[in-house]
Order: sequence, then C-alpha cells, then structure tokens
Amino acid sequence: MPPVEYGMLGEWEKEGDLEIMMDFLLPTGIFLKFSVSHNDTIGAIKKMVWSNASNEPLYGALSDMDAYVFTCINSTAEREELEDETRRLCDVRPFMPVLRLVAREGDRVEKLTNTQISLLIGKGRNYYYYSLHKLMKIVNEFRAKMRSFCEERALERQQLPWYQWMEYSFPCELEPCVLLAEPGGIKTKCKKIFVNVKFEASDESFMLQHEPQDLPVTLMRSALKKKATVFRSVHQEKPEDYTLQVNGRWEFIYGKYPLCQFKYIFSCMRGGQTPHLTMVHHTTIVKYQEEQGRLASQVSRCRSLSKPPPLPLKKNTSSLWSIEEPFNIHLIQGNRVNADEGMKLMVQAGLFHGSEMLCKVVTSGEVNVCSEPLWDQKLVFDINVSDLPRMSRLCFALYAVIEKNKKPRSTKKKNKKADCPLAWVNTMVFDYKDQLKTGEFLLSTWPSVPDDKGDLLNPMGTVEKNPNIDSAPGLLIRFPNIRPYPLYYPPLEKMSELERKGEKLKATKEEHMKLMEIVDNKNYTEFFEDDKELLWNLRGVVRQRYPESLSKLLLITKWNKREDVAQMVDLLHKWPELPALHALELLDYCFPDPRVRSFTIRCLRKLSDEELLQYLLQLVQVLKYESYLDCDLTTFLLERALANKRIGHFLFWHLRSEMHVSSVSLRFGLILEAYCRGNICHIKSLWKQNEALNKMKAVNDFVKSGWQKTSRQQMTDDMKLCIKQEAYIWALSNLLSPLNPSIILSEICADRCKFMDSKMKPLWLMYKNKCVQGEAAGIIFKNGDDLRQDMLTLQMIQLMENLWKKEGLDLRMIPYGCLSTGNKTGLIEVVKNSETIANIQRNNSNSAATAAFNKDALLNWLKSKNPEDKLDNAIEEFTLSCAGYCVATYVLGIGDRHNDNIMIKETGQLFHIDFGHFLGNFKSKFGINRERVPFILTYDFVHVIQQGRTNNSEKFERFRAYCEQAYKILCRNGTLFVNLFAMMKAAGLPELSSFKDIQYLKDSLALGKSEEEALKNFKVKFNEALRESWKTKVNWMMHSLAKDSRL
Repeated sequence: MPPVEYGMLGEWEKEGDLEIMMDFLLPTGIFLKFSVSHNDTIGAIKKMVWSNASNEPLYGALSDMDAYVFTCINSTAEREELEDETRRLCDVRPFMPVLRLVAREGDRVEKLTNTQISLLIGKGRNYYYYSLHKLMKIVNEFRAKMRSFCEERALERQQLPWYQWMEYSFPCELEPCVLLAEPGGIKTKCKKIFVNVKFEASDESFMLQHEPQDLPVTLMRSALKKKATVFRSVHQEKPEDYTLQVNGRWEFIYGKYPLCQFKYIFSCMRGGQTPHLTMVHHTTIVKYQEEQGRLASQVSRCRSLSKPPPLPLKKNTSSLWSIEEPFNIHLIQGNRVNADEGMKLMVQAGLFHGSEMLCKVVTSGEVNVCSEPLWDQKLVFDINVSDLPRMSRLCFALYAVIEKNKKPRSTKKKNKKADCPLAWVNTMVFDYKDQLKTGEFLLSTWPSVPDDKGDLLNPMGTVEKNPNIDSAPGLLIRFPNIRPYPLYYPPLEKMSELERKGEKLKATKEEHMKLMEIVDNKNYTEFFEDDKELLWNLRGVVRQRYPESLSKLLLITKWNKREDVAQMVDLLHKWPELPALHALELLDYCFPDPRVRSFTIRCLRKLSDEELLQYLLQLVQVLKYESYLDCDLTTFLLERALANKRIGHFLFWHLRSEMHVSSVSLRFGLILEAYCRGNICHIKSLWKQNEALNKMKAVNDFVKSGWQKTSRQQMTDDMKLCIKQEAYIWALSNLLSPLNPSIILSEICADRCKFMDSKMKPLWLMYKNKCVQGEAAGIIFKNGDDLRQDMLTLQMIQLMENLWKKEGLDLRMIPYGCLSTGNKTGLIEVVKNSETIANIQRNNSNSAATAAFNKDALLNWLKSKNPEDKLDNAIEEFTLSCAGYCVATYVLGIGDRHNDNIMIKETGQLFHIDFGHFLGNFKSKFGINRERVPFILTYDFVHVIQQGRTNNSEKFERFRAYCEQAYKILCRNGTLFVNLFAMMKAAGLPELSSFKDIQYLKDSLALGKSEEEALKNFKVKFNEALRESWKTKVNWMMHSLAKDSRL
C-alpha cells in the first residue's frame, strides 16, 4: 500500500494558474470556505475574505481590515504570521489549505520588516534553536548592539550630500590603474574616443569626441555646451549639477578618474564599441535618496535608537593571575551516545590557544557503551589557572575503544588509543565578558570525520554547539567555582605592569645575520628551539626593523606563560601598522588573541573599497575562526558594507550562501539581520533576486525529473513553457544580477533559454534589455554543484589580472562572474560569442579520434570570425590571453584541463572554465596520472601564436617573454596568494583543508627563492609543457571519445 501524502506541498509544484479550495477561520468564530488562485496575493485574498464575511453573522464585530493578519502553518511546520501581504499564496506555500485571521499585535511596520528579513536570509530550524537556548541573552545583546550600530550608519548616510550618497549607492567601477600602454609596457599615443551622450527624458543624443584621459566633468561640460547650441538654451547649466549613467545599468561615471579607467568605457575601447551614457541631473539622484530615506525612517520610528545597556560593572572580582592552582573541569556524563556493544567509551580533552596545545592532553577513564554513559570524573590539566590565555579553548573528543581482551592478535598497538572516533566539541574557557566560566554546560557535539593524521581533537573547529540537539551526542561538564566570586582575565593596564624581561634592543652581528635568515624565510613551517629563543629575545629589534614578521613572533610566543603573554601584548601596543598584505595573515585561527585581531583590523582599515571587495570572500570565511559573536571583524565588515552598497551586496550573498551550515547559521544570520537593518532599502532588491533563484531551482528540478523520460527537444519545449508562466516570468524578470548588481536583468527570453548536457542539467538563461546596445546577457544557473572552488579560482585570476595591469601588462584575461548563492547552487556569467576548443576541433574534423590532432582547426576558426585586417588583432588577443592562462593555471595547479573546458572568444581571447581541481590535484585513471604537463601549451596553440608559420620564432619568443614577465610579477606577490588561500581553509573545500594543501602554491610561486631561481625553474616547466604537449593531445582524444560514447 503506497504511503499516504499529507499536506499541500505537492500542490505548489503544479504548473498553471490553479484554483485551490481554502478554509478561512475568522476571529468571530465564523468559518469560510471558497477557492482562490495560487497566484493571488495575501492582500487580495484578505479582501475576498472581507467581501464574503460581510454576508455572514457577526460581521459588525470585526474591526478594520488592517487590524488583522493571516497566520498559517508553513512548509517547515512552523506557525507564520503573513505580515507581507504582497506575497502570493504560492510563495507562502501553506502546509494545509487553512488561513486563520487573528488580531494584529505590536507594531505592524516592525513586524513586517522582521518577516521580510527572516524570509530573505533563510532562517531555518537550526537558527531558531538558539532562541530557545540559554545563549538567547548573548544573542539579544549582540543583536541590539549591531542593530543600533547599523541604524546609526543608515541615519548618517541619509544626511549625506547627493554626490557623497552616490559614492555609497553607485560606487565607481574602476580598472586598477590607467592603461594607456601596449602589452609589454610600451607607451603609445591613444586615439580619441567617441561617446554617445543623451539627456534623461530625451531621445536626442550627441556623439562627442574626447581624450581617454579626460575627466567625466570635461565630458559633461561638452555635452551641456552641445545641448545649449542645439536647443539654443539661454539658461547656463553647470556640469557639477549632473552625473553620467551607463545606459540600461545602475552604473555611473563620475569623480576625478580619467574616462579610460572606468571599466565600462575601458571595455568599450578594447572591444571597439561606442560607450552610451545618459546625463542625469542631481535632482533625480536626490529623489532616489529621499525615497530611500522615507522607507528607512518608517522603520526607525518604530523604535528609539537607544544603545544597548552597558555591561555590568565587575564587583567583588579577583584577577585570574592570583590563582596558582591547576585548571580542572568535571566530566559528568554523556547522552544520546551510539556505539557498538563490546566497546568502551572514553573522552579526550585538551586546552588550545589557536593551533598551540597549552598542556598535555587529558583522557578520561573507560566506561561501558550505553546511551547515557556516566564518568563523574575530575580532569586536571597541567597548567595553572593564572597561566590560561584569554582565548583558551577547551576541546573534547568522544571515542570508543575495543576491550583489550577482545582485540585480535594482528591489531596494532596504536589502535589502543582510538579505534572509533565518534564526536568532537569545543568551548571557550572564558565567556564573552572575560569571566572564567563556572557551572554546568551541556555540550552538543559534532560528528567526527576520521582523517589521515588520526587526530581526535579539532581545535580549528567551531565553538558553537551542534543545534541538532535531538540526535547529536552530548557531553555534560562542570566548570569549578574556584573562588566564591567571579574571576576575570586582567585588563591591558594590569598586563603592562609586569616587568619586561629578556628583551634586547640591539643584536650582535652574528645574531643579526641569523635573525635576517629567519625573517626572510617565507616558506617556514616550524622553528627550531634556538630560533625561537633568538626571535623572542630580539623581539624589540623585530618590531623596529622587521615589523612584517609579527606573525612569526606570535607563533613562537609561549601563550601558556602569563609573563610572556603580557610582554607580547605590551609590545603589540607599540607595533607599527602593517600593510594589508601582511595583516591578512593574522586573521588565521593560529592568532586568536583579541588584541592581535583588533590590531589586524586597524591595519585593514587602509584597504580601498576595490581592495576590500577583492578579499571579501576570505574575510567572510575567517569569521568562522572568531570565538564570540561580538568581534572587531564583524563590525569592520558591516561598517564597510554600509558605506558601499556593492560591498554590501556581495557580503550578503557570501553570508547567505552558507546559512544552511549549522555551525555558522547563527553568526551569519545575525550579521545578515544587522546589515538589512542598516539598509532597509536594499531588502527589496535582494528579495527579488532570492525569488528568482528559487524559481530557477524549481525549473532545474523540473528538468532533472523529466529529461530521461522524453526527448531533449520535448524537454526543452516543456522547460520554455514552464518559464513562460506568469509566476515565473514575474519572478525571473526585472531584477539586478546577483553576479553584478550594476546589471539589470530586464526581460527573460524564454525562447532562447535551454538546459545543458552535464550531469546536473544547468540552466542557460538569456535576458534582454531595451536600453542596452548589443546582444542579450546570459547567466548559467547551477544546482547540485559546489561553485565555491570555481569562485575562489576566478577570484585569484582576477587578482592576477589586477597585479599584471598595475605593472602595465594587460593579458586580456576573462575572469567571468561566478557566485555561490546557497547549498550547491549558484550562478555563472555567460561569456558571449565564445566556443569550446573541443567543438571547434570537432567541427573541423571527420572523427573524434582525429579532432584533437587537427592543428589548423583553431587558426581556421579565427580566420572565419576575423576576416582580413582583424585577424592580426585576434591572434594578438589569443597570444596574450594564452600567456596569462598558462601562468595562472600553472601557479594555481589547475587540473582536469581538457578541450571542453578551454574556450575561445570570436575576438581571439582564450580562457579556461570549470575549476573542479586545483593545487596540483590532477585527475588520474586506474592509478595513472592523465595530466602530465605543468600547463596546457599544445602545438595548435603555438600554430596560432606563430600566425600559421613554422619559422615565426619572433612571435613565439614574444609569447614566452609575456609568460616570464607575468610569472615574475606573481612571484613578487606570492605571500598575498598564500595568505588568501590560507584564509580559505575555513571554507571546508575538499582540496583545501590544511597547510599541506597550500604547499603546492608555495612551490609553484618559488616562495623563499630569488627571482632568478624562480624564473629558471619556470623556464624548465615551460619547456616541459611544450615538449610533452603530445600527451595533452592524447588526453583530449580520450576525453572526446568518452564524451561521444555517452551521447
């Protein structure tokens, strides 16, 4: 007998404008039943209820319609108030066809805002677990503090003059520098550019000619002069009262930057296109500002902007440093423990400061396996309470061992330690108020994942408890009441009272030589004891002469000795600020001290908005290393996000994409709440993007469920019909692109949409915008693939391009947009007018077996797309981009490089896609490495570079020179790449989880070697790639044959 299906979840998946019979319960006790469309809004349904209720008894007892709100049981089995009455019934998705009308309580605007924020950020069951937990007080204090901070910033923003408000709402999108040179850095005289300019509310446009170095105000002055001449205007207008908007985009050209530095104009110049701009009067901008100000003020009026109450004064307290007793905790019992019978349960406990173990690990006694094992044991650690550093982390591991008399003879001795790791959990020794914890704590654990190292404890893991309290094993522990009054970690002024010991401000010649050797070693992993002692004794010299080596000094500090900690903190107080390049490293989990992290944020404040955007992905990831909700990094990110809407947009999506991760959902959810509170006007735009993503997922699920049951053409037609439904057209049109909030996705072209062949059936969606010249914009929606590794790789390629451009080297890279938006979902930008090498080769060959060996295919294809004089330029574009991607893929160790994930634009630019393997994780089959070259440089590539002539060595040597120049620039910035990858360890990517994974990057960038040594090694790799390119061809042939057999 098939299972019975409860609820209405299946109804919401059906297509068309369906009628649904609904039950309505009124506050007067009257019951109504009638049908509504599942596309009706909640507001429209309420009016229908009122109309029907007017014919029923007790209608006169009802108050005004706005005094009531509908409630329902939603799809997650929670009661939900439907404050946002613009939502449609199909968006609400009630579990049962019942809506209850209840009297509205509290402030409607406030509740509506709360509802909108909750729906937008995707609060799930795990998030609400904390509202029932004893953490609620901590959460509410943090929420109140951040709300106050963000709303104050919003108020300050609304009081800005219009031109400063534009810097927040429409920040300039700029190239890293002014590029007026040919590749290789040769200065040339730039041609003047033609710009098409029109005035808002006018169809009349003018073609103006300007120097690329001219400022926007110069262009606006010319436009006003032309307007006055054409329309014979008597009124003299000032260019300072205008700004320039890119047609069909929320992108503006303004400020003291040359025209050619704006990304839009630069891309037009490179592509031989005419920029189209609109002159917008400042009164239009002021209207936008006032409109947003009114919306924000409605919410801010709902509550006073009072700051949260200050922390209570510490009365009858004592300094921790007066307690010369060993630290201990009481392990009481476990619960919900599941292990095989015949095993014994044990708990391991360790104290850590970052990655440093503060003392020996302590192990409990063995107890029999049961659901609630009882230890009732005191665990004493070999460290005094007085020596506990502020960020001491107590780490536990629960594991099972086989009884000794039941072990088989062949069992190795090491298995006695831990045969079966079950779970782990971490907690802080001090609370967020600096107080040493006391009393009982039930720690809900996380499942252990066995690794090659065999480590049971996970100090790098979160200090949050597992919110899945119904299924996760728990450990009940008790922190002792060492004194009858609270014990606090001493403040900075107390720490600085300790006498400085052993510090030398001068070094002997031998000591200085040794010190230079230590600080110059960029590839360090461990220090010898002699090196540690020298570095510590000469810490004053390090501060004065080598401040960038702060991380080394922090790593060798003895954090389990209060005297050393006090001296390090005192020294840090005088430490000169570091460049952001070096400061980023200090956000790793190895450096948890709050004063170190505050110092780091102080250094990062110097980052420009463009630089911050470049590193934002990593800054969000290292939030996972923070031990408390309230931290300087959170405040810093919110502050910058509320000062630049573009930063806010990407901060939102980087956080929102991980709301399904239990260990960070609370922290990320609260930061998202705070951001939305500080930017009420952004909620509508983000909500629209979220709705579009939900509909894309629904279309993708529809395709996945049906593509095997019918022909591809029929499935494509069915998909287009699905998109053409009113609900889908509405959700998928008129939104800002999550990939780039400056781009407007106006109207979806259902007839040009399709799904792709790969396993997860990604959607290929096309959009048109009447205001934009040229072809439609395209995005790819992926559901089922983790895009975070692609996103990281493309971020690195973008960074490489910026570094090269700053050195005058433009290698025509295409770091296309890629954004993870949720659990294995995300978007990828479609690169228009491009084709895979595989398709080009296949279309120019008779069979898949010979296609990969057709060296003329690429050149012939470029000739067909670039007739006559355009071909030389296309070959130059190919040469430059090929050099860039050869270097980039070698440095990043990109694997799985076959001819289906290397593409070429019709203009000649080569680019790589699909970065599923990196850091030297190359694909193999049957244990044999399929990829045996450092990077892809095949003879058909060389054939194009040499313009089809075998003796054209001059062109090839130029290509080689580009590669070498690009590689040297990256080596000079090697530390930056290593730091950014190290920060991404928190992301949990399979191929990037430890420092060992980053070793490939250190080797490829020749960290610690001279530029001459690095270049020598690269030349060897270059020659190897060229010499062994036939192996690449064989690999491509095998890939093509395998692909053909699947079709």
